[in-house]
Amino acid sequence: MEENGFNNIAVVSNNNEKPISRKKTILKKVAQVLKDNLLLILLLCGLVVGIGIGAGVRSKDPPLTTREQMYFRFPGELLMRMLKMMIVPLIVSTLIAGVSSVDAATCGRIGRRAVIYYMATTFIAVVIGIGLVLAIKPGKDASPVNEGSKPEPANTADSFLDLLRNMFPDNIVEACFKQTKTKQIPIEHEPVQSNLTTLAPDLNTTISPPEIKYTFEVRKENGLNALGLVVFSIAIGVVVSIMGDEGEPIRKLMECLAEASMKIVTLIIWYSPIGVMFLVAAEIIKMKDPVEELKALGLYIATVLTGLGVHGFIVLPLIYYLFVRKNPYLYMAGVAQALATALGTSSSSATLPVTYKCLEDKLGVSRKITRFVLPVGATINMDGTALYEAVAALFIAQLRGISLSAGKIVAASITATAASIGAAAVPQAGIVTMVIVLTALGLPSDDVAKIIVVDWMLDRFRTMINVWGDSVGAGIVAKLSEKEFEKLDESSEEIDKISEVRGTEGTMLHINPHDGETTKF
Repeated sequence: MEENGFNNIAVVSNNNEKPISRKKTILKKVAQVLKDNLLLILLLCGLVVGIGIGAGVRSKDPPLTTREQMYFRFPGELLMRMLKMMIVPLIVSTLIAGVSSVDAATCGRIGRRAVIYYMATTFIAVVIGIGLVLAIKPGKDASPVNEGSKPEPANTADSFLDLLRNMFPDNIVEACFKQTKTKQIPIEHEPVQSNLTTLAPDLNTTISPPEIKYTFEVRKENGLNALGLVVFSIAIGVVVSIMGDEGEPIRKLMECLAEASMKIVTLIIWYSPIGVMFLVAAEIIKMKDPVEELKALGLYIATVLTGLGVHGFIVLPLIYYLFVRKNPYLYMAGVAQALATALGTSSSSATLPVTYKCLEDKLGVSRKITRFVLPVGATINMDGTALYEAVAALFIAQLRGISLSAGKIVAASITATAASIGAAAVPQAGIVTMVIVLTALGLPSDDVAKIIVVDWMLDRFRTMINVWGDSVGAGIVAKLSEKEFEKLDESSEEIDKISEVRGTEGTMLHINPHDGETTKF
């Protein structure tokens, strides 16, 4: 009886301990999740707090002066400067190290897969945008909006020639801080001398302003020529790969530089929640009348965001699942930190260091893939920008009451796809390429001013989709290239074994003490 009683007591005490141990386990798991995603949580908090601070400071009377706004934005400006500081060493070192670590044939196959993916997804994004704008018709009953600053005139042919010029910079050092751009310069006309007698009969006639003619000048402007650096780095990487053992020191140097750069990036991204908070707050403070701007262009904003949502949350995950056969939304959760950074900084190039960290450290994507695919993607893969350009161009046509033919719509889709490749991966670069699309449709480039007022906001969302598209591309290319990398790993293991055997043979020397001869075993 005593034993039974003792056993019963023991059972009761074990039953009481189980709920306590379960609670501890749950708390440990929650703590681990918070620890693993601390930076992401801080980034999201920074975004929300930034919106709140911006809205609160806007209501201040009197409003902030231009200088006070500059002071307010300064912490965010520091973040952008630190991230941009790391772009050149990261692009050059990671591309050279990544490309040189595989043979030229494998590199060609990886590049071909990446480019096909980029072109296909960008064209799909454009088709989604055009389909939505034709269905919703956001420009049909849109309210007039106060125009912002007018963009510079652009020529479609000049823009594509600039793209080629920037691919092959004449000075690779200068490409780190300057890029080539063709400027349209208006030709000044001398005023026509005329007397009152000559003008008198024509007083009641409407005199149209003279047509402005332009000349051009190819200039160097401040700004990173990322495309030129990418082409140069890929070329160096291919040559180093072909050189074999002779190129090994360069490859090791680039790998070391890449690792050092990533360690610096790790420190920078812990400052990003503060920087993002002030960047978002400063943009909200800068808006003249957010409510009126949102009302006037509400349907246009909804169309763009719907298109970006469909492409980012349905199309890209579906493509990822078809090729990789894994849950795309778990993959998205792995790059959430990079997406939040893109939303805050509005620059896919500035987000590149964070994207590396997410894919390599959290998702385990091979460095051989990320360090080749991501820099190229950040330069030429602009799904969100292409979709935005297509929607904006057709929206402006609807505002003017112009009905576009099927041929014009096809031209818009092709031009938007091509123009997005040349879009610099910096904030609000889509406005520049938008002029190209409008010119291709025969619409006045000045009409871009109608949508500039909300571009700062849409730019952040399309940048997020650009970064997400790059990340999906890296995952798909990694899956498709598994067999090639398995063969490469096997061949490298064989080479290592041969090297070890040769090294052993070289050291297994025996000197006979009796005759002084050297014997090799």
